[in-house]
Amino acid sequence: MLISPHAILFDFDGTLVDSAPDLAGAANDLRIEHGMEPLPYDSLRPFATYGARSLVKAALGLVPGDDDYEQNRQRFLAIYGERKLHNSRLFGGVLELLVAIERRGLPWGIVTNKNSRLAEPMIDVLLRDRAFVPQVVVCGDTTASPKPHPLPLTTAAESLSVAPQHCIYVGDGESDVKASIACNMPCVLAAYGYIPDLALARAWGAHHEIDEPIELLRMLPRMPMDSVHAANESISK
Repeated sequence: MLISPHAILFDFDGTLVDSAPDLAGAANDLRIEHGMEPLPYDSLRPFATYGARSLVKAALGLVPGDDDYEQNRQRFLAIYGERKLHNSRLFGGVLELLVAIERRGLPWGIVTNKNSRLAEPMIDVLLRDRAFVPQVVVCGDTTASPKPHPLPLTTAAESLSVAPQHCIYVGDGESDVKASIACNMPCVLAAYGYIPDLALARAWGAHHEIDEPIELLRMLPRMPMDSVHAANESISK
């Protein structure tokens, strides 16, 4: 199915950036500090989409309200803040996708629940330093309410002077889909991201689904495959 957005918004972790290795690493570092053995990476990866709360629960079995929960959440964030760029990388095809989007003249941006003190340095290193500059960035502390509230998406759309229904949002989490639906913004499910159960995720109600970033181009009209080849040539230079 073809879609004709006036702007494209992306989630960050699990959509543009494979940050699970560092998130899982921080969770295991926290376990080691508690005298516990590290958990297998594959068992921690699905929790990356839900943030610190989920990873602290996976690592230590603690939930909000437990006596030591907040202390350990803050410790997890401190550990992650130190190692957030050790092994995090853009997903394959992201740079080619962004080249093609920019060649098309479409504005694009990032809407993430990640706190700005963590997200902005990563955006600098992984994107801006490579001359890929999002026209808008909305972080978890930018608006009064994070996703699944629609406010972060409507704030980003307003910044781009585009109505929400004329944007698309690409994300891998339930909060991404819920926020999109709440503001009537078409949503593309990034099935390659940190989705614990794809069958369940499909029931969230996303309008479209992609198995790799570059597939988004096939959904955009007037974007022939030679644009992808041109993007590949640009990236390789």
